[in-house]
Amino acid sequence: MLRAVLKLCCGITYPHLRSMTGLQRVALAVFGLEIAHLQSRGQMPLPALSPLKRTETELQFSSKDVFYLKQGEAALNEALKIVESEDGWELETAEKNGDVIYSKVLTGNRKVFRLEAELNASPEELHEILFFRVEEMHEWNPSVRRIKVLKHVGRNTMVTHEVSSEMAGNLIGQRDFLSVRHSSKRESRVYLGGASTRLESLPPLPGFVRAEDGPTCIILHPLQDRPDRSRFIWLLNIDVKGWLPQSLVNKALPRAQADFTKHLRRRLAAQNSENNRC
Repeated sequence: MLRAVLKLCCGITYPHLRSMTGLQRVALAVFGLEIAHLQSRGQMPLPALSPLKRTETELQFSSKDVFYLKQGEAALNEALKIVESEDGWELETAEKNGDVIYSKVLTGNRKVFRLEAELNASPEELHEILFFRVEEMHEWNPSVRRIKVLKHVGRNTMVTHEVSSEMAGNLIGQRDFLSVRHSSKRESRVYLGGASTRLESLPPLPGFVRAEDGPTCIILHPLQDRPDRSRFIWLLNIDVKGWLPQSLVNKALPRAQADFTKHLRRRLAAQNSENNRC
């Protein structure tokens, strides 16, 4: 009976409470004391709280931050659809070390490249190097002049500005990139995604062409029999802009993937050597 009365009282809105007579308010107060007494004796459990309707994202971040967060998530999901689709892939190169690169032409005649390799590091180690320590990439990848994190949105999304190096043999030339990067972990797999974004306060650098990448992604998952090693899958999807012949671009991009993987292996070997000395 008392619980039924409690439900009735809980349905009273604040304006109704203000209009109560003195005797009604006293009665409600008595009900409140009796309910508290029963709860203290364990005879009436506290009501369960319903979840808030506002999402955690809305509570934590500004509208601009939410834009970057959703853009990063969308880029990753779209890139995964491209990678996981089975139709249209053709072999570009197959290296002696087992690395292979496939290509596929998307709608709009853009060619994308998918590299598959095995690396001597766990997904967690590669996640640390390729995402959380991305500003250090110029130290081991000579094709990168610098990468600067302009904005963090939580732990797993960031906006970065990347400037490529001027190198002999660089068929594409110097470019800069303004990108949103996003990471996600599902069970034992790590996913890194990204796409170009816009920031009015950072126009293209003088003398550089602002290239556009994405949606792009990297998938990292441990080998079944060697959890300290990873399967590395990288979708490269980029519009280098400028006036370069597409045939030249399609030749340079898989080479860039192979070079990146080579330098990443050297970085991992140096790290393993240092760990062994310690």
